[in-house]
Amino acid sequence: MKHIIILGDGMADHAVERLGGKTLLQYANTPYMDKLARMGRCGRMVTIPDGFHPGSEVANTAILGYDLNDVYEGRGPLEAASIGYEMAPDDMAMRCNIINLTDGLIKNHHGGHLTTEEGDMLIKYLDEHLGNDDIKFITGIQYRHLLIIRNGNKHIECAPPHDHPNEEWRGLLVRPEEGWADRHDGDRMTAQETADIINDLIIRSQELLEAHPFNTARKAQGIDMANSIWPWSGGYRPSMQTLSQMYPQIKRGDVISAVDLIRGIGHYAGLNNIIVDGATGLADTNYEGKAAAAIEALRHDDFVFLHIEASDEAGHDGDLELKLRTIENLDKRAVGPIYEAVRQWTDEPVCIAVMPDHPTPVEIRTHVKEPVPFLIWHPGITPDDVQCYDEVSCVGGSYGLLRLQQFMNEFMKIQ
Repeated sequence: MKHIIILGDGMADHAVERLGGKTLLQYANTPYMDKLARMGRCGRMVTIPDGFHPGSEVANTAILGYDLNDVYEGRGPLEAASIGYEMAPDDMAMRCNIINLTDGLIKNHHGGHLTTEEGDMLIKYLDEHLGNDDIKFITGIQYRHLLIIRNGNKHIECAPPHDHPNEEWRGLLVRPEEGWADRHDGDRMTAQETADIINDLIIRSQELLEAHPFNTARKAQGIDMANSIWPWSGGYRPSMQTLSQMYPQIKRGDVISAVDLIRGIGHYAGLNNIIVDGATGLADTNYEGKAAAAIEALRHDDFVFLHIEASDEAGHDGDLELKLRTIENLDKRAVGPIYEAVRQWTDEPVCIAVMPDHPTPVEIRTHVKEPVPFLIWHPGITPDDVQCYDEVSCVGGSYGLLRLQQFMNEFMKIQ
């Protein structure tokens, strides 16, 4: 049995009054996910361990079966792996968003949805003016980039910018974790010294970016400027087993995503990274290309992790109509084609799981730490009584509530 996880990032949601008290999954037209739920078995999964922030780096790593207490080092190192930056032992890597500040508030976490080319231009500009032997800015994708601080201390508290829309940015600056202000981590600098460096970079970046021709042109056109960096989720190089070491039935696997974070998890998990033209991480992503790549990968490999970011971005923007459309696109343009392609593979049957990593409710615009619904289908499975795929229906699924590594253990038992 081959296995594929189709993950709609942030797809789960809350009941919305504008939708008659339904969640978006209940309201959206999702015939394929409903069909697989009806023909398969469902449940819910706790994707965030106690004590961890409900970030995608945590949830996706847990879904793949890892114990976060053993492997977690933040987003930065994962994204470094994805873009091919080999971390030195004394590096600390941080996700470095380019964001928009308006009237002293974080208006958005993406600088007006930068293209990768625009982000590359701005990051190289910042590296030229702020980088040195100890500080490096490295291009990632769109607004998601990388900050490397040599001998940086990871014991700092950072505010993920997508969790704080319309909040005053100065109150969210970096500070040491409790008890770490004057402590070194081995030979590294203190946490206070690290926080001071990052906060200084944030403030200096604002002056530089405001004056850049790209942003002066945007300001003249009334378009959101990409006028500040926002580093967060730092860590050191992680130590992780590959999925093949954890699950011997996975001899070769693949990850398909437009997001550096997910590609980085895949790198350390030993998965082959498949790049799909037109995969953007937004609602305009190439669903068909991702589905086709997943189908082709399943012809010769044992495991595919297909990650689609669009619903999460729509949730962070608070765009109800767009998020509904991303859910329906996931169903029609990814889940459907994959199911139709593999359902009659008798020689090499495929087991399909569909799930989000966490909810990103449109009326809150940030991740929440709640269980997510999942479905599992494969040829010959004995169905349970669930008839639709959504947050409410899956409560009655036969898998019940699985916690963390339990999901992947159950999924890989299916042979």
